[in-house]
Amino acid sequence: MVRVLAVSDVVGESLWADIGPARGAGLILGCGDLPFEYLAYLMNALDVPLVFVPGNHDPDLSGYRVSRAGLTLRAGLPARPPWPDGAVSADGRVVDVAGLRIAGLGGCRRYRPGPNQYSDRQQARRARRLAVRARLARTRVDVLMTHAPPRGVGDGADPVHQGFPALNVLAERLQPALLLHGHVDPSGRGDHRLGGTLVRNVTGWQLFDLEPGTGQVNDVTRHHSAGYNHAR
Repeated sequence: MVRVLAVSDVVGESLWADIGPARGAGLILGCGDLPFEYLAYLMNALDVPLVFVPGNHDPDLSGYRVSRAGLTLRAGLPARPPWPDGAVSADGRVVDVAGLRIAGLGGCRRYRPGPNQYSDRQQARRARRLAVRARLARTRVDVLMTHAPPRGVGDGADPVHQGFPALNVLAERLQPALLLHGHVDPSGRGDHRLGGTLVRNVTGWQLFDLEPGTGQVNDVTRHHSAGYNHAR
């Protein structure tokens, strides 16, 4: 059983003031649109791994890759990424951390110039590449991390906050036990089901236990901040 602290979109002021409620977490999963300083604080205060995907308000993270030797490169040259030291970007990747196999696909629907925004066609292409990588891994994905939700599964009515159809297809292909996302105001929204996948909005912060392999989720704390900005 892995205790997971999942965060997205809204800085948890209570955690910033006192990390105590999140003590015992063995992994942090960030679903985007949070300051890297805040993520670094959580990771260092808890001394646990952090896996994240970018949101539409995050900087451009494209072009970075990790060499077999563990060196971060951009355009073939050693580069210092903007995210916290030791954090793992799962955008378009499948990673194994804390006993969990995690796939990630960040970004939202394109609504203005800027990074980490995609048309439906662009995100579908990215999703297909991720599905191939997951298939090559030959084992089940425990968690699919996204920033935007799947289309029609906990998404919003306005174009900015509508989900991607590609994520519905990706969930069907990967069959993750759990899909975590942010980007959408969580007020009045509960969990959803997409086939055998539990879809959960983690805007704010949540603490839960996840059983690798089975997908069993046991909630510890669910905190949706009232500070969500509808214009995001």
